[in-house]
Amino acid sequence: MLTVQFLARYRESLQCESEQLPWQEQWQTVDDVRQFLIARSGPWTVLEDPRIMCARNQDVCSLQEPLQAGDELALFPMVTGG
Repeated sequence: MLTVQFLARYRESLQCESEQLPWQEQWQTVDDVRQFLIARSGPWTVLEDPRIMCARNQDVCSLQEPLQAGDELALFPMVTGG
């Protein structure tokens, strides 16, 4: 199982706070899961954002971060301040 959290405007666009996905062996990285979600099309294409941020098990990481079953993944937009 993989838990995916959607934060900030991604949560609003998807109207979904989190999702439990059955683990798939072909998922090796965060980006593999992101591409799986984008393939759903419609509102899921919001995750194509080139500035997307992610965290694995509450540690900020890159899209190339390796994943394993049982991980928690968070996807969120870049935060800016001013």
